[in-house]
Amino acid sequence: MAGDLADFYGRRTTIIIGCFTYVAGVVVQTATTVNNTHQALGLIVAGRLIAGFGVGHVSSTIIVYMSEICPRKVRGALVSGYQFCITIGILLASVVVYATQSRGDTGQYRIPIAIQFAWGIILATGLFLLPESPRYFVKRGKFDQARRSLAILRGQPENSDYVEVELAEIVANAEYEGKVIPSNSYFASWANCFSGSVWEAKSNLRRTILGTSLQMMQQWTGVNFIFYYSTPFLKSTNAISNTFLISLIFTLINVLSTPVSFWTIERFGRRPLLIWGAFGMLVCQFIVAIIGDTVGFNHSHTVNGSPVADNVPAVNAQIAFICIYIFFFASTWGPGAWVVIGEIFPIPIRSRGVGLSTASNWLWNTIIAVITPYMVNEDRGNLKSNVFFVWGSLCTCAFVYAYFLIPETKGLTLEQVDRMFEESTPRTSSKWKPTRTYAAQMAAKDGHLDVKNV
Repeated sequence: MAGDLADFYGRRTTIIIGCFTYVAGVVVQTATTVNNTHQALGLIVAGRLIAGFGVGHVSSTIIVYMSEICPRKVRGALVSGYQFCITIGILLASVVVYATQSRGDTGQYRIPIAIQFAWGIILATGLFLLPESPRYFVKRGKFDQARRSLAILRGQPENSDYVEVELAEIVANAEYEGKVIPSNSYFASWANCFSGSVWEAKSNLRRTILGTSLQMMQQWTGVNFIFYYSTPFLKSTNAISNTFLISLIFTLINVLSTPVSFWTIERFGRRPLLIWGAFGMLVCQFIVAIIGDTVGFNHSHTVNGSPVADNVPAVNAQIAFICIYIFFFASTWGPGAWVVIGEIFPIPIRSRGVGLSTASNWLWNTIIAVITPYMVNEDRGNLKSNVFFVWGSLCTCAFVYAYFLIPETKGLTLEQVDRMFEESTPRTSSKWKPTRTYAAQMAAKDGHLDVKNV
């Protein structure tokens, strides 16, 4: 749905609509009282549903918007800022919940929910001050507005050579992709996301699978197990007096580690970051699992009817390696997956491709949240530390996946990424250099936009 709105009404407008939808959902949840249990549950569910639509619109479209407006040399760093803001939000939410957990009134749940209202308003207000994506205007054939938007974003006059050259390439690429990927109807525009062969690296189907599977792999790393279930998981050892505080420390490490990617993603590239990030995570996960299975979390004795860890230092070592694992995730796969999905899709299917990829992220987020209790609860799987063998194995899959399937897109314009897909493979993409432009191919004169050909 967000992909459709982003193509019909614009990226910026869709995000603003998503913000106000989210705010409406927050209002409904905040208005919930506990006088009538059934009514309260109905309002909470309705509010979450409305807010969910808003979050879906924002999370899928904002990646498209940021990728399309950012200069190529800092695009990775700026899109990584999206993940950084997510981590800050998680930290603030944890702090607010920690501060209100002992309240005996409705403020215990209303305050954490109501505070979300402010961020929706702040984001929507900020977007009113920014221009629409120039690539959206080109897609809609509004070239004067595209030139104006690009001039504002680049801080240049509309008639500058810098703006003209970049706009010429965007227009030429849109014309080329429009011929290669014709979209004659609404259903055809969706069908284009799945056109081509899975064995052909440049096909739309391959890119859609790449985007959706990349977000799936991000969730498979097990990071949300740490943030969703770390408190009850650690509490069950009775080795830590304040498990909620430890979970806050996990969240703080997540926040402080993410900015590392601002530099590394542009210095070393997307592909090395995801490969070595997956390797670092799998090592940490297996170490946590092995320690827990041999001397740590899995071994306990009963004191006054409660389990107590036999080896508290071993449990502390597990916590230390979980912290290192969070560092690897936050500085690599956390932002890296979002950066890559914003860069790999051609303009005719970009908003829908990113929408499908984001939907994959939320789908696997939900699946993991649902199945994890069956894996670790004492009356279910009761895997204890052995659950980290599962996450370690999945991180191994992510390592192999990144090596064979993730292309390098560092330093390329979105139009050059399209060309790179046509002329290289993921493992050779880091050596690929652009040798010609779409503007030259489409007979633009001297690198400038030829209005007659437009």
